[in-house]
Amino acid sequence: MQGSTMQTSLSFELENRKKELFKMAMRGKWKEVVSIYAADSKIHEVKITRSGDTALHVAASDGQEDVVEQLVEIISRGGLVHAEEVLLTKNERGNTPLHIAASMESVKMCSCIAMVKPSLIGAFNNDRETPFFLTALRGKKEAFLCLHKICEPGQGSSYCRRMDGETILHCAIAGDYFDLAFQIIHLYKELVNSVNEHGFTPLHVLASKPSAFKSGSNLRLWNSIIYHCIFVDDLKVEEPSYARESLIKSFKEEKNPNHPENYQSCINFFRLLGNALRIVVYSRDPKKQNKSDAENPEGSNVALNGKKNGKEPTPASEGQHICPSNYSTCIEFVKLIYKSILIVLGLGSNAIMKIREKKEKHKWSVQVMTKLLESTSMYEYEHTGETPQETQKDDGEETKPYEISDGDVQPLTPPNSADSSRSTNTQSTDNQKNSTNRKGGEPERETSEIGNKETAILIAAKNGVTEMVEKILELFPIAIHDMNAEKKNIVLLAVENRQPHVYKLLMKRNILRDSVFRKLDKDGNSALHLAATLGDYKPWLIPGAALQMQWEIKWYEFVKNSMPPHYFVRYNNEKKTPKEIFTETHKKLVKAGGEWLTNTSESCSVVAALIATVAFATSTAVPGGTNKNNGKPTLEHKPAFEVFAIASLVALCFSVTSVVMFLAILTSRYQEMDFESDLPRKLLVGLTSLFVSIASMLVCFCAGHFFVLQDELKYAAFPVYAVACLLVSFFAVAQFPLYFDLLWATYKKVPQRSYKVAPL
Repeated sequence: MQGSTMQTSLSFELENRKKELFKMAMRGKWKEVVSIYAADSKIHEVKITRSGDTALHVAASDGQEDVVEQLVEIISRGGLVHAEEVLLTKNERGNTPLHIAASMESVKMCSCIAMVKPSLIGAFNNDRETPFFLTALRGKKEAFLCLHKICEPGQGSSYCRRMDGETILHCAIAGDYFDLAFQIIHLYKELVNSVNEHGFTPLHVLASKPSAFKSGSNLRLWNSIIYHCIFVDDLKVEEPSYARESLIKSFKEEKNPNHPENYQSCINFFRLLGNALRIVVYSRDPKKQNKSDAENPEGSNVALNGKKNGKEPTPASEGQHICPSNYSTCIEFVKLIYKSILIVLGLGSNAIMKIREKKEKHKWSVQVMTKLLESTSMYEYEHTGETPQETQKDDGEETKPYEISDGDVQPLTPPNSADSSRSTNTQSTDNQKNSTNRKGGEPERETSEIGNKETAILIAAKNGVTEMVEKILELFPIAIHDMNAEKKNIVLLAVENRQPHVYKLLMKRNILRDSVFRKLDKDGNSALHLAATLGDYKPWLIPGAALQMQWEIKWYEFVKNSMPPHYFVRYNNEKKTPKEIFTETHKKLVKAGGEWLTNTSESCSVVAALIATVAFATSTAVPGGTNKNNGKPTLEHKPAFEVFAIASLVALCFSVTSVVMFLAILTSRYQEMDFESDLPRKLLVGLTSLFVSIASMLVCFCAGHFFVLQDELKYAAFPVYAVACLLVSFFAVAQFPLYFDLLWATYKKVPQRSYKVAPL
């Protein structure tokens, strides 16, 4: 009885301490939390929140690095077994304190927890994610390098995969963390050919991100100028080191200096001067330069085609190889001056910083793409020598992706294949699935779904990633024959998805046009049939249904005229010609374009008619009257009167012209081919005439009214006229975007594609 009472008393005391610990943690009183932890080791594993978090979880999620370090030190005093039990305590999502520290990108928290026992890096949460995996998922490069260094030799690879087959390289590329992806490729090259449960490699993921490449970005003129003026350094391999913690710590301390914030620009400027001095010293001292090359032999020997040992060095990998070594100092000095200007201007505005981030993404994505293609084995033969992987499938058969099994590349075979009993399906225990042989023709997972996926070059062509298409064709020319499940090759996909840049790239390349451009899909459609087919989305970077229709016609004509007459087949399997398909699929767009033109013309014609009426009345009412003897205007020799007379005539002529053009649009038949040139040109002439008539009408009003104010308020008249004309000018200004879009759409020969990320 006494023992039961004592146990109840201890339980009650533990509950009180738990509540006290919760209050202290929520109020941010971490000194008291540390004291409670030091006083009682039983409280270390106690969960204090509804989500199952311990005080260490809460401190890590709050970013309290010093507190976490103290708590881990206190926990470690109880011995390795006790420390391991406490640090493996999971919340309801299965996250340990190291999971949270990894998500916070705190090198200090990650190192102090992981150093207790490196195996903590491989602890799984409910989603089968390790702390090591979370650093890549959240894009925390410094934390990733720290945990990689702490990992036991050879264990890092077993922490790299999630339950759905996604690896750290998949996640880094999907999150646009290309600097991290570059490091992952260097440290874990085996992940380059890894596939997830959908059969996609990291290269497939990269191919589905057109916004990560310059070809998928549309910059305005000013932004384009800034874009080309920004210098972005190449990605370089970073060796993980414990010394990195002190660097990160000092960097964070610099973010909160003991001096005014505006002084930081001066400090950054002197740092750049120091970097320039270092560059000069290294460029003049051949020994130091040779030493740096010796420390990074890979960077100096990488070849453009993925080979090494001095064959065609890649300019992107080492910038100083583009020009003589003595010129590199000048280039770096120009970069220094440019960066200094940005610092003087406040380190660039937010817009400039966004453009810089965009250029970093574009340049680094190409580097990552090059690294992936250097290590890919999609188009290589199997090492066994029994059956080569099929690089070009027979007519009617799809080019399939590949997966890795114990370091070898093997094609994914359908479940009913005769060779399915010999094939193996990769997945290790630590990567959430073990590698087992297929027995009795049953696959370990649905390979039929994976078999329907497209290769990387097909996805890149579909999304308009010309950089990847060009690079793959350069390294693997046989990829030009890849097809998907619908028997569509790279040309058919580029045409179907309205990718002019990819199509023009393929036209310029020295390829077998008969075997590539004459290809038909499973429905017998040629490239011209697909160019005539309109999907459910609006592909062109132009507003308005009428202008969309205009670019659809231009795209169809461009594909048609890109090849000799009768090059494409006339009928598909449904006995339809491209012209018939174009008419059927564009009915709704023609109707919408006609309605848009009608509404626009009606609105503008009202304004044009009003200006014509006023201009006619103005031309008959001469300021100052006329001379009764000869009928001539009394003010005919005044400069303002001449301006009035000319402006009223111009306003009348152009307003009438505008009315006629808009009436011609309203009475049009709205046939599909009228949208190519006839209707857009009428609209362009109508808008141009309307803008000129509005401007002339305002000039006419100001010139006529100037005679009233010329004696007393001569110099004050001009500001008054400017304010009076401002409100009337709003209509013209509001129509300027439409006007410029119309000009662009009319005189641009090949339409420009809008780029949106397409799902895999």
